[in-house]
Amino acid sequence: MKTQNPYQPESYPQLIVISGPSGVGKDTIARGLIDRKPDSFYFVVTATTRPPRANEVDGVDYYFYSFDEFAQMIEDNDLLEYAIVYNDYKGIPKKHIREALASGRDVIMRVDVQGAATVRKLIPNATLIFLTVQSEDILVRRLQERKSETTEGLKLRIATARKEIERMGEFDYCVVNNENEQELAVHQILSIIEAEHCRVKQSPIIL
Repeated sequence: MKTQNPYQPESYPQLIVISGPSGVGKDTIARGLIDRKPDSFYFVVTATTRPPRANEVDGVDYYFYSFDEFAQMIEDNDLLEYAIVYNDYKGIPKKHIREALASGRDVIMRVDVQGAATVRKLIPNATLIFLTVQSEDILVRRLQERKSETTEGLKLRIATARKEIERMGEFDYCVVNNENEQELAVHQILSIIEAEHCRVKQSPIIL
């Protein structure tokens, strides 16, 4: 039986949720965290029914499923959370999260704002970080530079982003991903994670 050191608080693997509107750089920042500390973090790969974009790799960027396959995962209760996002389903598989936490690694999860709210309800002690940019002009330009949306799709993402920005107050922390300063954003999130591990009162993540 493990004996608690009275000179140190009990520490547990953390579940770190990175969220924010489309175009703020969630994937880039999450990958930056993994690159900095590959042995300490596990990056949750989201399942989705949308088709892959150019250069996206199945099992690395997303797990790509058909609607029938995704429906079966819902039926089998294999997802931590799922939602319809821009007419496609997205969800978080439970299995890999449990395995990573059991190994002692912190889990990095990037989800949309709707998904973050669901995670908060299911796992109250998860750490929620809202990623944003300096202005709407920068956000719109980033979305346009993707060249992956129709005109109507781009308008939908911009309108959705405006609503999501209003929900920043639901999060524990906010990090601004400034232009050409991704390393600073990564450093700030690493500092947040370190601070969470220094909390006097911690509790294990339970799925």
